[in-house]
Amino acid sequence: MDKYVFTGVDGNFGGIAAETALKILDKSQLIFTAPTQKGVSKYAKQGIETRITDFNDPEGLSKAFAGATKVLLISMPFVGPKRRQAHKNVIDACVAAGVKQIVYTSLVNASDPMNPSIEKIDHAWTESYVENKDLDYIFLRNSQYAEAMISNYFAMLESGVLANNQADGKMAYISRRDCAIAAAYAMASNLEHSILNINGPELITISDFVAIGNEVTGNNLTYKAVSDEEDYAVFDKMGVPRTTDGQFKKGSSAPFSSDGMVTFGEAIRKGKMDTFSDDFVKLTGVKPRSVKMMFEHSDEYQIGARHSVDA
Repeated sequence: MDKYVFTGVDGNFGGIAAETALKILDKSQLIFTAPTQKGVSKYAKQGIETRITDFNDPEGLSKAFAGATKVLLISMPFVGPKRRQAHKNVIDACVAAGVKQIVYTSLVNASDPMNPSIEKIDHAWTESYVENKDLDYIFLRNSQYAEAMISNYFAMLESGVLANNQADGKMAYISRRDCAIAAAYAMASNLEHSILNINGPELITISDFVAIGNEVTGNNLTYKAVSDEEDYAVFDKMGVPRTTDGQFKKGSSAPFSSDGMVTFGEAIRKGKMDTFSDDFVKLTGVKPRSVKMMFEHSDEYQIGARHSVDA
């Protein structure tokens, strides 16, 4: 019997993927993992096999993945060498444990060398590392989470202006929930050596995004295009650290590093993030949530905190 390992089930993304997996796969096939026992306790109580995973412990990971057919690797929330090392440890452990396929949550247009996003560097590296191993794979190249920009929209209401460096660039914003659902469906699929673009249902500019928010909420937020340097200044004023090694404010509406956000905005402005496909529909059989729908239920579609665990 095939066994499917879902990592990070204690997180926002991983928790949704786990709950989706319970609907589309037999419970006896599932192995849910997290860095702590607390993170998997509710699943253990349901009779699901659980294991503890430390992404800094390759030997321990290979034991945790023993007997698995597939492993879901949800990209780590930090950026740079630390993330690449964690991903390498997971991939090496999959090979050592005899795992057949890895499903990895990547980024739209990750392999484009002209994409200026620093986020994409780690994703491109991870994809390449997997491709050079004896592993089958499904890469899910996710668009930007709509929740991040909805949170940003409401955070900017007091000033009346949402300023960033995206200008007229387009993005097919998608819900984090839909990305997690896609991950579960990819795990349950028979796809091999596949790259899927997980995009939202419409390709829009940030001005369009703000207009949708205004239409739904009755607010009158305006959008202002700024330079990359001015965008950094906006985040500096908010107390957002430049890198993921910095100190994040509790409850921040921008729980991401400004290096990541500014270079991501630059990539959008330069047309490096405007991939638009129906891969999500083909994979899951349903349409992804629209930006309008998420604004209509905005209390449910906030980005929340990102937590990394360095065991």
